[in-house]
Amino acid sequence: MATITLSAEKDPMGAAISDYFNHHRADRLRVFSSQFEEDEIPVKELFRSIQSMPVLERTALQMATGRILDVGAGSGCHALALQEMGKEVCAIDISPLSNEVMKQRGVKDSRLINLFDETFTETFDTVLMLMNGSGIIGTLNNMPTFFQQMKRILRPGGCILMDSSDLRYLFEEEDGSMLIDLAGDYYGEVDFQMQYKDVKGDTFDWLYIDFQTLSLYASECGFKAKLIKEGKHYDYLAKLSLA
Repeated sequence: MATITLSAEKDPMGAAISDYFNHHRADRLRVFSSQFEEDEIPVKELFRSIQSMPVLERTALQMATGRILDVGAGSGCHALALQEMGKEVCAIDISPLSNEVMKQRGVKDSRLINLFDETFTETFDTVLMLMNGSGIIGTLNNMPTFFQQMKRILRPGGCILMDSSDLRYLFEEEDGSMLIDLAGDYYGEVDFQMQYKDVKGDTFDWLYIDFQTLSLYASECGFKAKLIKEGKHYDYLAKLSLA
């Protein structure tokens, strides 16, 4: 599993975040995948206030207690919301440009580090993984490594608050049946590549996981999963804690 951070030359999302912060506008942040047609991420959405966040994210921010780790913090929108609520938060991201923006926006503790870096050994009461936060796990094969790292950094009684989406709706037929190749890779394992202007990142794995599969892996690794809330379109918020 990769434990690296990005270089500025391979950091398209960070470049988009930096442009929007410094110039109040950004070009298209393009997203490519071998499984889907080209898409784009609206950069303005990465700067949303708590009032404009989806209900799953607002619920997670309210539930987060103690010392909080915001994983894949981006522009710092969740960390800033938590600070406004009077909560203690450490925001981490592998994007150097995003980290710079977070600091300039007033995030008190932002770090350029990968969650899976073995030198990252601080402990937290709540680990927040929002905006399809399961994605950074990459593939199902990485789930044991992920839970092993969570055991290292979670304090007694701590929990993970993670949102994700079940991509089964992409494979549903009109009659409700599913067209999924059970012999192939898990349908929620996706590869992505981003480009912003002339900055193109490397291809990376991203994991969308349905709640039942998440619960199974959690149980195998000594955790219990609780479904907190379901969104409007196959998305959900889960709480994961040591069994």
